[in-house]
Amino acid sequence: MTLTLLTHAAPWKTGAPRWALHDGTRLIASGPAVEPGEEELRAVMKGADIGDVLRERADGLTLAPGLVDSHCHGGGGRAFEDALAVEDAVPAILRTHGEHGTAVMTASLVSGALPRMAETIRRVLAQEPPSGVQLAGIHLEGPCLSPLHKGAHAEEHLRAPTVERLKPLLEAAEGRIRQVTLAPELDEGFAVTRFLAENGVRVAIGHTNADYETARAAFDAGATLLTHTFNAMRGLHHRDPGPIAAALETDTVWLELIADGVHVHPPLIRMLFREAAERVVLVTDAMAAAACGDGRYRLGELDVDVAGGTARLADGGAIAGSTLTMDRAVRFAVGCGVPLEQAVTAATISPAKALGLDRSLSAGGFLPGAPRPSLLRL
Repeated sequence: MTLTLLTHAAPWKTGAPRWALHDGTRLIASGPAVEPGEEELRAVMKGADIGDVLRERADGLTLAPGLVDSHCHGGGGRAFEDALAVEDAVPAILRTHGEHGTAVMTASLVSGALPRMAETIRRVLAQEPPSGVQLAGIHLEGPCLSPLHKGAHAEEHLRAPTVERLKPLLEAAEGRIRQVTLAPELDEGFAVTRFLAENGVRVAIGHTNADYETARAAFDAGATLLTHTFNAMRGLHHRDPGPIAAALETDTVWLELIADGVHVHPPLIRMLFREAAERVVLVTDAMAAAACGDGRYRLGELDVDVAGGTARLADGGAIAGSTLTMDRAVRFAVGCGVPLEQAVTAATISPAKALGLDRSLSAGGFLPGAPRPSLLRL
């Protein structure tokens, strides 16, 4: 096992540790100095040879908890759906995002034929690698979405939510579905929302034409997230406030945000943090082109053209996910005027809490056993 000692990094908030020792996957120890003394390092090594530690100076970088991406479809030229045909699709995606500071992520799947989605779930989970990035489970973004706000989802695969339709997907995941995005106006009596919440699955409102009252009722029924706030939903209007206003005034709801300069304009990014900084969850919504160049890619069964780093459907031009990585999301948010501590929290502690992940990360990310830390260039 190779241990890496990060030293001389700036803290992400006042009082945060400035050195960290990790094994590539988990944090071993950390401390509030520029680097540990030799005796202190020997103590946390627990008998291992101090000469085997890889020392990495991080001058000019910010030491932060491991980044958590709770909504990601792919990267490095691969999408999670590629696990059906490519044996190393999942490791490739995780390695790509791991190189940009992500320590924990969920695998987001777009709408498809239900048997194919079930088999994709099984293949994704079977490929989970020891790559240093922890795969926390599956996020089903579909198929229970509104055709009026389908975005980059194939309309022929959209279905009204029923327990019977979703049960095979939950069974395929063997308890590892973390989040399901659905349009609550299609969920009769909010039966599916209640069923998922009662079974420990986080329910997100998204790709929806729900009005304010329907969204509030869905939150009362157990939904706790708003998928990529502002995008693929009824907008925030002074006479028709919609799901955004409902989420903002419901303290139990987390608000996903894609901070890439394409999906949401900077003033609205600042507004969201101003109104609910402690509940904003930065996500990438990245597709296969993340950390790659421009060109033609696939998202589910749809062709996507990437130009200038922006992904759009080849047919119709709708935005089709992003090419974002989590370190860039934090950097862009800070560039919009969001305080560093708030931006890092939204990329680490908040998504961990939103999905019920590692408590050590929720406590600040610098407890032994937490995911490996990240280094940010801001």
